[in-house]
Parts: sequence; structure tokens; C-alpha cells
Amino acid sequence: MRSIWKGSIAFGLVNVPVKVYSATETHDIRFHQVHAKDGGRIKYDRVCSECGKSVQFADIDKAYDSPDGERVIITDEDFDKLPAAEKHEIPVLEFVPTDQIDPILFDKSYFLEPDSSSPKAYVLLRETLMETERTALVHFTLRQKTRLAALRVRDDVLVIQTLLWPDEVRAAEFPSLDDAPDARPQEVKMATSLVESMSSDFDPTEYTDDYQIELRKLIDDTIANGGEKVIRTEEESSDDGEDAEVVDLVAALQRSVEAAGKNAKSSASTEKTDAQKAPAKKTPAKKTAARKTPAKKAPAKKTPAKKTAERKGA
Repeated sequence: MRSIWKGSIAFGLVNVPVKVYSATETHDIRFHQVHAKDGGRIKYDRVCSECGKSVQFADIDKAYDSPDGERVIITDEDFDKLPAAEKHEIPVLEFVPTDQIDPILFDKSYFLEPDSSSPKAYVLLRETLMETERTALVHFTLRQKTRLAALRVRDDVLVIQTLLWPDEVRAAEFPSLDDAPDARPQEVKMATSLVESMSSDFDPTEYTDDYQIELRKLIDDTIANGGEKVIRTEEESSDDGEDAEVVDLVAALQRSVEAAGKNAKSSASTEKTDAQKAPAKKTPAKKTAARKTPAKKAPAKKTPAKKTAERKGA
């Protein structure tokens, strides 16, 4: 694994240096759209609805449309003026009983690794959480977005799970339940007996994603049999997400060069060259994606580019 963040946990007067890693990943097979006639990739163009011209990613800003029909354009400079939490510190706000956190609030999970010559402070915080059976509520800032998060222990490792804000959880209001009749005692007793007969300890390794297994088998068999459904591709990037990351990186470089007062034409030429070369290097990952799942982790190496993408997203 590759760390995506470095900083420290502020635990009273104790400072716990840590590295942060994504705790989960998806193994779902990703598809892209092609022309049914010849198998060619479908490309997308960013077109302005006003002038009808294609717009480079570097020239795109974010905007908010108000209920009154007013469009407000927000630039990078505007975002830089907003208050942001300390990016390299995870402050502990309070400790709460673990069972008081509703699981519906849990969002993304991250592993924390000690990032110092001595993990003593890390172990101290871990043992304290286990001894008190409490979860630490913290502020966690990642990619310029601050979230409320739960800091807990899992298999002797500190884990941060970002939490949804209360107003992000919808209210479950179903009138059909208002007049629903109560279950009779005999029905509850029978249902309870059924539950007890099916009860067991939870072991996630006993369950498999049969759909993905069969889908991968289908793809492998199709490749092995050949035929018109299998097309040999050349000089194509592995997926649209990687294309976007290359463009985002070039856009970030362009803005940096322009800020330094460099010649705009020279900058645009450099970007074009980089954009043409970078995707070509991804061709091997494209051809073996069905059999070599680790190839999907390639985008993680371009984390800096994602920062720009998120702030530029539609």
C-alpha cells in the first residue's frame, strides 16, 4: 500500500505521527463504451453551451446556480480564501461510547500507521481506546475537505472512518408504517426461533461476489476463444479516469507556468506533448486488466492530480 496522507493525531498534549492509507478497494470489473460497429472507444468532449466550442480543462471553473436563477462562478482564488482546518493534524474533539455512533453515519475507512522512530505514542492511544471502549471523534482533512471522523481500533491498528454530517442522512418517513398492525406474540416467538436456528458468528470470508467471479470467467473465456468480439487495440489508455488524470496534471502544470510568467504558447505545447505520451504508457494495463487486478491501482500514483480534479469537478 502507498500512504495518501501524513500528519499527526493531537491527543491532548500527546502528538502521534501517522501515515494514512485507504483501507478498502473495489475489485469490480470496469467497462467503457465502444462503437458497436467497429469497437472504437467513445470519447467525450467538454463543449460550452454558450459558444459551442470545446473547452480545455484548465479553462473550467466551478459555478453554483441559485434557486433564483443566478449563476455564481467560484474560482481557485475564491476557494483559497475559505477557512480550512490544519491539513497535517487530526485533532481529537472528544471520546464517546462506541455504541452511540449510528453505523449509517460511517463513510470511508483509512488505516493509520505509526510514522516515527518509536510507536510508543501510537500504542498508548490504541491501548487507551481499547481499555475505555470508546471511540475518538476527530476532524480529518483530506484533499482540502474537512470531515468529522471516528478514530477506533481494529485488529490492533488505528482506523479512521469518516462520518456523514447529520443533515446528510435522510429522514425515513413512511406513512405506510403509521397504521401497521403489531406482530402477535406467537408470530414473534416463531420468528425468534427461526433466527436462532440460523444464527452464527460472522465470517466475511465465507461470502463471495459470485457475479464478479462469473463475469471475469466470461471475459477470460471470450479472450481465449477469440472471434469478432475480441479486438486487438493499440495506443489506447486503460480507462477514461486515467485520461482525465493526465489532463488534470497537465492543467495544473499549465497554471503553475502561467503564474510564473512563462510564455503561454510554450506551456500549451509542453502540455500537448505530455498528454500524447502519458496515455501510451498505460497500454499494457489495458490489455491485461481482466486477469491482473493490481493494474487497477495505477491511478493511485497520481494522487496530486486528483486534488485538482476534485476542485474542478462538474
